[in-house]
Amino acid sequence: MTTQPIKFYQTGTFTVGNRLLAPEQRSVQASSSRSNSLTSGHRACQGCGEALGARYAIDAAMSASAGNLIAANATGCLEVFSTPYPETSWQLPWIHSLFGNAAAVATGIAAALKVKGRSGTRVVAQGGDGGTTDIGFGCLSGMFERNDDVLYVCYDNEAYMNTGVQRSSATPGAARTATTPALGAEPGNRFGQGKNLPEIAMAHAIPYVATATVADLRDLEHKVGRAMSIHGARYLHVFVPCPLGWGSASHDTIRIARLAQQTGLFPVFEAEHGEVTGVSRIRQLQPVEQYLRPQRRFAHLFSDSKGDAAIARIQAIADRNIRRYRLLDGRPGGTGEVAAERASGER
Repeated sequence: MTTQPIKFYQTGTFTVGNRLLAPEQRSVQASSSRSNSLTSGHRACQGCGEALGARYAIDAAMSASAGNLIAANATGCLEVFSTPYPETSWQLPWIHSLFGNAAAVATGIAAALKVKGRSGTRVVAQGGDGGTTDIGFGCLSGMFERNDDVLYVCYDNEAYMNTGVQRSSATPGAARTATTPALGAEPGNRFGQGKNLPEIAMAHAIPYVATATVADLRDLEHKVGRAMSIHGARYLHVFVPCPLGWGSASHDTIRIARLAQQTGLFPVFEAEHGEVTGVSRIRQLQPVEQYLRPQRRFAHLFSDSKGDAAIARIQAIADRNIRRYRLLDGRPGGTGEVAAERASGER
C-alpha cells in the first residue's frame, strides 16, 4: 500500500488541503476540547512570543494531565500581563510566586500533593529568563538536585522586559539593552558572560530536558506531552522573541524564532538523564545576519564596519552549536563543512 505524507496548508486548524485531519493527528490547539488555560483579555504586547508559548505549553500540559494541573508563576511579564489585579486570564489553579522562588513554591505544592495522596494532580512552574537564570537560579538547581516532581518552563526573551529591558544572564553578546548600551569600543552586551540553562539542567542529570521555539508549536506541544509523561524534575526552555525589547516588528515573531533555530544560535533538542536523545535538524542553514538584522537591539552592528568582528563572533557561536549538537542532518559538521553548507544556502 502506498502512503502520502500530509502537507499542512493551514496550520492550527482541522483542515489539510480539502481534507480533515484525523483526531490523533491534530494538535492541542486544533481540538475543540482545548482548555484555553491562558484565555483572552490579557494585556500582552502585540506579537508577544511569551504569551503564545505559554498558551500552547500550558494547554498541552492540561491535555496531558486531563485537566488536573496546578501552575506556579514567577513574577515577570507573563504574570504582570495576565493578572492585572483584580483580574486574571488564567483558567486553572494558578499561584503567583515571588520573582525568584517559583521552583520552590512548585516543589512545595508537589510535596503537599504527595502527602495528600493526590498522585494524579501534576505541577508546572513557569518564569522568564530573569526569574530562571538569575534570581531563581538557586531554587531551580535545588529542585533539580532533589528531583522534585515538577515541570519547569522557562520562557526566554533574553532580558528583563517587564522592568525596562535590562540585561539578564540570558542576554546574548553585543545585544543592546537599557543596561548594555551601544556605546564604546565593544557596544552592547559583553561576550563571554551568561549561563546556558539547558546545559546546566543536563548537568544535574534530571529525567528530561528540552528546548523549543514558538516557530514550531507542534514540537512544543510534543515536548510538553513527553515531559508530562515522566515523573521527577523536568525542564523546558522555550525561545520567545519580544518585539518591544528586541525592537522587532510584531508580525516577525515567528520568523525571528525560526531564524534562531536555522542559524544554529538556538539549538532545539531533547535530553534524558544528561544525554542528548534527539535534535531538530536545520533544513536550510542561514547566516546569523539574517537573524540579527530585523532586531534594533543589534542595529549598531550594521551601522559601519566596526560591527563585523562582533558578527563574526556571533557566527562562531552558531557554528559551534551546529557542531556540538550535530544539527546538520546528523553529520559531525567540522568548521569547513559548516562554512560550505552555509555558502551553498546563500547562493
